Amino acid sequence: MAVIKTNSEDVKTLARLMRAEAEGEGELGMLMVGNVGVNRIRGNCMDFKNIRSVSDMTFQSPGGFEAVQKSYFYQKARDKDIRLAERAINGERHWPASNALWYFRPTGACPDTWWSQDHTGRFKLHCFYSPTPENCPTVY
Repeated sequence: MAVIKTNSEDVKTLARLMRAEAEGEGELGMLMVGNVGVNRIRGNCMDFKNIRSVSDMTFQSPGGFEAVQKSYFYQKARDKDIRLAERAINGERHWPASNALWYFRPTGACPDTWWSQDHTGRFKLHCFYSPTPENCPTVY
C-alpha cells in the first residue's frame, strides 16, 4: 500500500531520480535514494514543508537533487527502475536511509552532522542524515 500519493508519471520520475542519483550503488542504493525522496514528501518538516508530490520533491529549489541538472536524468524510466520506485512508494525502507531526509557523497569521511541532522550511516559512497523524531516525527 502506497505511503504517498502518486500517479504513473510520478513513479517514472522517482525511478529516473533513483537511477540518476545512485545507479552505481546498485538496487539497494537506489532504494535508499527512494527512501529519502518519500521521506521528504511524508515529512512536511524542516526544508521540506509543503512538498506534496514527487515532482515537488524532485525539482525543489533550493534543496533538490543535482541529478535533475544532468541529461541522464531525462532518459526514459526502465521497467526495473520503475519496480524499485514502486517498492519505495509502498513503504519499503532500508537503513541508514529509513528516516533520512538528506544524503550526499563526500570525498572522504562522512561528517557527524549535515544541515543540523545526525549522520545515521553510510552505504557505499553515500552518507545519510536523519532529523530527530522531535524535529520531524512523520518520517519515523
